[in-house]
Amino acid sequence: MCRMRLRPGSKPQRNGNWTFLSPRRRWNELAEEPVPQIYEGGCHCGRVRFRVTADLSRVTYCNCSMCAKKGFLHLIVPPEKFELISGKDALTTYRFNTGAAQHTFCATCGIHPFYVPRSDPDKIDVNVRCLDGVDIAALDIKQFDGRNWEHAMAERVPWR
Repeated sequence: MCRMRLRPGSKPQRNGNWTFLSPRRRWNELAEEPVPQIYEGGCHCGRVRFRVTADLSRVTYCNCSMCAKKGFLHLIVPPEKFELISGKDALTTYRFNTGAAQHTFCATCGIHPFYVPRSDPDKIDVNVRCLDGVDIAALDIKQFDGRNWEHAMAERVPWR
């Protein structure tokens, strides 16, 4: 029988083949890997809405000038795990420096719910703060030194 390692003070809750360690994180009992869940989110005014399938085990904070000012919490996913539900016409794009990153934001409320990152231009980077019902305080957020981007990218980055 497979036994799960529990965090101190946590109690397992059984439901069929799954053991729940917290309301936000579901683990496959045999593989002990996070199981992706479907999240919906959007901007402040509601014009931009999206759906993403992912697990929140690799959420990352970057201290670069852009991310620090926006308070962006990164969740990088392949495009097939991301669906723009509404608001394509409400999005505006900002580029700077190398121009590789496509920083999209809502033209009405100014919120940055997702963008195409410089680090992974073939993926979508979702702002976890824009996901509905996610308790940010309950996440294990990784750190990325975006102020020293080139050096940090040469190291093992938290989202890969």
